[in-house]
This record gives sequence, structure tokens and C-alpha cells, in this order.
Amino acid sequence: MNLPNKLTVLRVIMVPFFVFFMLTDVGGAANKWIALALFCIASLTDLLDGKIARARNLVTNFGKFMDPLADKLLVCSAMICMIPSGKLAAWFVIVIIAREFIISGFRLVASDNGIVIAASYWGKFKTVSQMAMIIVLILDLGGVFDVIGTVLIWVSLILTVVSLIDYVAKNIQVLTQGGM
Repeated sequence: MNLPNKLTVLRVIMVPFFVFFMLTDVGGAANKWIALALFCIASLTDLLDGKIARARNLVTNFGKFMDPLADKLLVCSAMICMIPSGKLAAWFVIVIIAREFIISGFRLVASDNGIVIAASYWGKFKTVSQMAMIIVLILDLGGVFDVIGTVLIWVSLILTVVSLIDYVAKNIQVLTQGGM
């Protein structure tokens, strides 16, 4: 297993620890900071694995499949953890997760047809906006950061919808070739 794939696996392994610190108060006030640190480190692995894979020509089918799944696991877990605190509305998280299920289904159909679909730029922008939103919401600093958090929530939602439309439009042949 190459370094980019190891970073992707590390991101997946970090998710349960992140969720633990988001949903418990074992560490008291430090939980927020531990969860934030875990989320930031996991997010950085997303940036690094792709850069390393492309720079060293280490792009693999495993990476093309697992990297987006690791992102979804990290981001969706974080958003689900924010519903009980009221930082995110359940409907918002449902829209985000629905998009992820649709894209995953699309990838599954593509895979059955021998096609591997890598993440698009719109999907990458969506992921970055969601990660920035999550960081701001975990920080929970109040004041102007509440406004920034609200803006990032709406930007994330818009990019989620745009990336879904872009993804389907560019890969519609997957559905027609898949016998659907």
C-alpha cells in the first residue's frame, strides 16, 4: 500500500476518535479542541494524499474509490454530531448525505461497467467548503464567526447541489450503459 492510500486509511481510522470527542465529555472542555485537532489533521490527510499521489504518479483505483469515501465518512460524521447541539439542522445534513448516497450509487454502477470516476473539481470545492464550515462550527467562537458559519453552511449547501448536478451531467452515460 502506497503512502497516499495509507493517509486515506489513517483518515478513516481517525473518524471514530473524532466522533468520540465530539459526542462525549470525557475530556471536559478539552474535547472541543481535541475533536478540532483530529478533524484538522484528518482534513490535511485529504489534501496530502491527493497531492502526493499525483506528484509521484501513485494514483490507484483504491485511492480513487477510498479517498472520496473517507471524505464522506469524516464530513458526514462531523455534521451528524452537530445536529444535537443545534449547530446544523437535520434537513441540511440529510440533503448532504442524500447527495453522497446518490454519488456513491453512481460510482457503484460505473464500477460495474468497468469505469472508475474520480472526484470532480466541484466535488473538491464542496468538500473544502464543508470542512471549513465544520471547523468554524466546532470552534464556536461567536460574534462574526457565527455569521461566517452561517455563510459557510449556505455555501456548502449550494456547492453540494451544484456538484451533484455537475457529476450526473458529466457521467449520465453511466446510467444509460448500466442497463437502468
